[in-house]
Amino acid sequence: MEPTTGEQFFLQFTHVDRQCYQLFLEQFSQAYPDSLNILQVDNGAFHKAKDLAIPDNIILLFQPPYCPELNPIERLWQHLKKDLRWALFKHLTQLQTKVDRLIADLTTETVASVTGFGFIVDALSVARIF
Repeated sequence: MEPTTGEQFFLQFTHVDRQCYQLFLEQFSQAYPDSLNILQVDNGAFHKAKDLAIPDNIILLFQPPYCPELNPIERLWQHLKKDLRWALFKHLTQLQTKVDRLIADLTTETVASVTGFGFIVDALSVARIF
């Protein structure tokens, strides 16, 4: 369950469960200690575990059940998959290296343009968060 880290905040796990998600939340909180961080999450069991300790600078925003189209990360994955569409890899590590590179090459502007749903940007603006 030991994550790998890069220069930026970046964790990789072989699976996702409550312990992995707890570690993610703790490290995310430490990586961005001076901001209030709103994480939109689905209704996965590990997101709702009773013994999950949510750091004070993180708010979990639960999306309605069965609505992946409302989750900005789904749009980001679609964007990343465009570069993987016709690629063939002989080994899983080659695919992992390619995905790592695609994620590392993302700019803030690209992520904002791909994931910036109007209703999210409007809500953050009204709340004077963005």
